[in-house]
Amino acid sequence: MTSNTGLKLVDRDEDGVDRAFRADVLDGLSEDQKAIPARWLYDDAGSQLFEDITRIPEYYPTRAETEILERRSDEFARLIGPGRAVVEFGSGSSVKTPLLLRAIEPAAYVPLDISGDFLRAAADDLAVKFPHLPIYPVEADFMRKVALPDDVADLPKLGFFPGSTIGNMVARTAVNLLRTMRETLGESARLLIGMDLIKDQGVLEAAYDDAGGVTAQFNLNLARRINRELAGTIPVDDLRHEARWNDDFARIEMHLVAQKDVEFEIAGRDFAMAKDETIHTENSHKFDRRSSATLLLAGGWTPVHRWTDEAGRFSLILAEASIPRSAP
Repeated sequence: MTSNTGLKLVDRDEDGVDRAFRADVLDGLSEDQKAIPARWLYDDAGSQLFEDITRIPEYYPTRAETEILERRSDEFARLIGPGRAVVEFGSGSSVKTPLLLRAIEPAAYVPLDISGDFLRAAADDLAVKFPHLPIYPVEADFMRKVALPDDVADLPKLGFFPGSTIGNMVARTAVNLLRTMRETLGESARLLIGMDLIKDQGVLEAAYDDAGGVTAQFNLNLARRINRELAGTIPVDDLRHEARWNDDFARIEMHLVAQKDVEFEIAGRDFAMAKDETIHTENSHKFDRRSSATLLLAGGWTPVHRWTDEAGRFSLILAEASIPRSAP
């Protein structure tokens, strides 16, 4: 079962424009290295393109994470237990979610996503598969503390953050998000989080620049979204997608590269890019055991168990909300 309409917590102006989206675009394109936070890639069109990406041969993370969820269900049941409200951050189409829900027998499911129509369609589809599970979709920017529905307030919480989305953020932002998740979920919560692992550079670059060009369309859709929603005039045909490995920061970077000098407007403001100048649209940081543990601890979570797929490409980590301490 689902709530009738779900909650809408996105702050929009009188024209229906997401204020945070506009602010991030205008601020990011005013910097020397133009950059836009990766979460804005996921409007309805972007969310669908990402679902297409998860099915391409080069993109291994979804298959690897699904393998863990399928093979380790008994361990999830034992370590997490029944009766929790599962709160999924950035739920998208919730493809992996049924594997977790079947394993742990939750009391409720709360998907959070910034793409409202996509969110509600996915929640309705999940309700067919789990007709007796209360489902409360919430349209919200989960980078900020989210007020969860009253019906789950007294339930113990399990945060679910699959797909290594945490890797999209620089360390400062990732730590802030983990702390915000802790505030959203409460003191006794647990968190099941996906983190992609460091591996061969060629494998990584192919995963973010597939031969069929799906990832390129996903990246370019951000420029199209800006044009649609912010009265933009970005010449999309003059941009190209680029994925590059940055070894110093252990991350894949996605950029939109200007193929010639361009000028455009967004929300009444003028911008320009020189040939070969880029808009940095996404990071995808890769982790090892130590760096993943350090990040979680900095964000207020203590790792309690870690799983990898058989090929050692991807990890799922179960963590619990850390008890505040005044000294080591």
